[in-house]
Amino acid sequence: MSLMKEQKAKIIDEFKIHSRDTGSAEVQIAVLTERINLLGSHFKEHKKDFHSRRGLLSLVGRRRRLLNYLKKRDVKKYEEVLGKLSLRK
Repeated sequence: MSLMKEQKAKIIDEFKIHSRDTGSAEVQIAVLTERINLLGSHFKEHKKDFHSRRGLLSLVGRRRRLLNYLKKRDVKKYEEVLGKLSLRK
């Protein structure tokens, strides 16, 4: 259910701003989106897993806050990230 090291490294390489970037808003949003997608597939099999559902809601809220921060800071980057991740807003 968690991200593998290789998957996470690939996501970071795609969204990083500079060579050692792992914590920028863009990278964090991309990693959270991948975790959210993995949990979505988990819930198709385990419909009554309410403890994990609470964690999912926490991840969605954290991603929403990061997206709001990015939108205030740089609208162009915000729209670029939404397009790459195919999120709607």
